[in-house]
Amino acid sequence: MTHPILVVGASSGIGGHIAKQLIASGHEVIGIGRSEAPHIAQYHAIDIFKDALPVIDQPLSGIVYCIGSINLRPFRALKAADFKQDYEVNVLGAVQVLQQYGPNLQKSGSGSVVLFSTVAVQTGMPYHASIAAAKGAIEGLTRSLAAEWAPTVRVNCIAPSLTDTHLAARLLDNEQKRAGAQERHPLKAVGQPEDIAAMAVMLLSSQTKFMTGQVIAMDGGIGAVK
Repeated sequence: MTHPILVVGASSGIGGHIAKQLIASGHEVIGIGRSEAPHIAQYHAIDIFKDALPVIDQPLSGIVYCIGSINLRPFRALKAADFKQDYEVNVLGAVQVLQQYGPNLQKSGSGSVVLFSTVAVQTGMPYHASIAAAKGAIEGLTRSLAAEWAPTVRVNCIAPSLTDTHLAARLLDNEQKRAGAQERHPLKAVGQPEDIAAMAVMLLSSQTKFMTGQVIAMDGGIGAVK
């Protein structure tokens, strides 16, 4: 039996594309997000940092945590509050979700978790100190939970480069910025949310049933190729 998949951050961006691709392939999706998402039948429009998480009584086949932030500043301009905010959004939010719904995954007998990091963790990039620090914690969480929750639940992580979503809009809001971002990548393109979503959907499926504890780069080659 296939149980629902919970997508947190399902209203737009990568999370929105994940939800749409799952639904299109016949999966039942439970979505959580701040904005409305009429494409998801079971949807909770809440702010997980202010509102209580909804009660889910049924087993889950998967959990995806897609909430993130892009806070690019010189290190000297970052305050302690910036580091705390990035950590809360990227790490503590994921921890909150996984602690609440982890038992639902265990009930399914075979579950999968997909988290999100960034290429800037393994490839040093200027102005990424606070977000890279937070996402580095996500990579550690991925491996730790993969060990602790095996063999019932698999835990993997995707580390994208710059992806064309609303979150990155200010980095791609004119042709000069977009051309510069494309040129920095060996594949001469920026990430598309549907491509990142396709990887997440595969990680949720039985196609990757022998994979856990992995951080998968989807970065146009920028982290590995010069």
